[in-house]
Amino acid sequence: MRAESPGPQHEWLDGDAGPVVRPYTLTGGRVRPPVGLDLVAFVLAGRSVDPAAHPRLHPEHRRLVELARRPVPVAELAAELDLAVGVVRVLVGDLLARGLVSVHEPAGTAFLPDDNILKAVVNGLRAL
Repeated sequence: MRAESPGPQHEWLDGDAGPVVRPYTLTGGRVRPPVGLDLVAFVLAGRSVDPAAHPRLHPEHRRLVELARRPVPVAELAAELDLAVGVVRVLVGDLLARGLVSVHEPAGTAFLPDDNILKAVVNGLRAL
C-alpha cells in the first residue's frame, strides 16, 4: 500500500511528477526579456564560463549555460528544458546581462531574393 503525501491531492499530479514550479516563479514574475530574442537566435556560452562560480544562478540558468557550450537556438533550449519559450527568453536575457552567454541573431531579410527573382523562378518552373 502506497503512503499518501500530505497536502491537497490533484488529479493532474501523480507521485512521479515531483515538485511542480510555475514558470513565472523561475523568472521572478518577469515576462519579457531585457533584449528581444528571436526563436532561431543562437545562444553560445563563453569558453571559460563556469556556472558554479556564480552561486546566485538558478539551476535552470546553469543548465542553459551547459547546453549552450555549442551554438544552440532559443527554441531548442526551450524544448530541451521543457519550458515555455518566453521563460527561456527571460533566463537567457539574465545570462546575457551577466556576460555568461552571447546571442547571435539570424541574418536579416536583406539576404533574401527580391520578389521579381522569385516570380521568375516560379514562371520558369511552370514552363517545365
